[in-house]
Amino acid sequence: MTEIKLHNTLKRRKEVFTPIDPNNVRMYVCGPTVYDRAHIGNARPVVVFDVLYRLLREVYGADHVTYVRNFTDVDDKINARAAESGRAIGEITAETTQWYLDDMGALGAMEPNHMPRATQYIAEMITMIEKLIADGFAYAHDGHVLFRVRKYDDYGKLSGRSVDDMIAGARVEVASYKEDPMDFVLWKPSDDATPGWESPWGRGRPGWHIECSAMSFELLGASFDIHGGGNDLMFPHHENEIAQSCCANGGQSMANYWLHNEMLQVEGKKMSKSLGNFFTVRDLLDQGTPGEVIRFVFLSTHYGKPMDWTAKKAGEAEATLRKWRTLTEGFEPSLNVPAEVLKCVADDLNTAGAISVLHGLASAGDAAGLLAGAQMLGLLSNALGDWAQGADLDAYRALLAGAREAAMASKDFSEVDRIKGALVDAGVEVRMSKAGVELLPAAGFDAGKLEGLL
Repeated sequence: MTEIKLHNTLKRRKEVFTPIDPNNVRMYVCGPTVYDRAHIGNARPVVVFDVLYRLLREVYGADHVTYVRNFTDVDDKINARAAESGRAIGEITAETTQWYLDDMGALGAMEPNHMPRATQYIAEMITMIEKLIADGFAYAHDGHVLFRVRKYDDYGKLSGRSVDDMIAGARVEVASYKEDPMDFVLWKPSDDATPGWESPWGRGRPGWHIECSAMSFELLGASFDIHGGGNDLMFPHHENEIAQSCCANGGQSMANYWLHNEMLQVEGKKMSKSLGNFFTVRDLLDQGTPGEVIRFVFLSTHYGKPMDWTAKKAGEAEATLRKWRTLTEGFEPSLNVPAEVLKCVADDLNTAGAISVLHGLASAGDAAGLLAGAQMLGLLSNALGDWAQGADLDAYRALLAGAREAAMASKDFSEVDRIKGALVDAGVEVRMSKAGVELLPAAGFDAGKLEGLL
């Protein structure tokens, strides 16, 4: 069996992955808060953990892997969006949830086995909170329930900071209902204008952190294999999840391996609306950047390193994918993923290394191996290929070759120049040599500009 190694944030080192039960490999990844379109930074963990999901299915079998990614559909941001828009909360969350699924599907992401919504698990959250109160790890005050951070000795182990350091370096809410500034909310009261559920502490709604603890417990058990998300979630979200889960479940570990992807920049700068470099996945798709190209750019950088989205990278990715699709047209993937591709992906999701192997397979003309290896990464699938249609240039190649042959005899190259100019204007790279004519669709290829040329 292929050996998988993953960088475990909890241990701060790369470790051999050993599942609790090889017949039931379980992974939980924090999903979106559904109130708006997902920006491209939100999409990076989706692609990263989609590759890990594919790897686990390849190694352990599709029927032996369970992947859970949640939707947070109760949150103050959602409430604010409803108030400013005048729309019902349920309408907003239903719409934005579907947007998210559509946009992530356009990037080639497989849907997880379970996609629970927080509002479906309110009763389970209340049960978990009651257990924490009964065991002294939480307390109720003025309609709020809070977790006693100092009661959990391992708090800070994931992020590597002590509680006192966290207080000194973080903005923590000091409130009259808190025993300690670091205590975090498990339940909070709701007014008449805010969504709420009846509870032993009055009408209210859950805090953000308790959602994932309750949902992962119900769907994966007290202990499971992998918990993932962006590194912005490491503290406080994941730190709080560990604390409340371990205390509610008798001190058992929550997840054995914690994986965090680094953040995304745009053209070397932090993505920001004020800088004009903030855009959603849908923005890119609507501007003509194919989802497969976005995915390729993401996978070209290791998930543990900051990723820089640039127009240049997108153009290079588009050109590469066009070449690969041309090379593999009409071929079936080999029965097995090429060993070197699988080796790279199994080595802490080294997708950049795997892409280098794919370039080698393409250069060697191994279409079947290239196809199998690319599909392991979620590339070159039929579902993502519509954008590359219209790139069959054989007729134009024959047209140019014929014009060139006639020009060699007549010494009049005006027709050759005309055809070549039209091809270049349409985004085709033209290569002419003694061996013949080669046409390659490059970034920005527009088949529509070739109409009337034949």
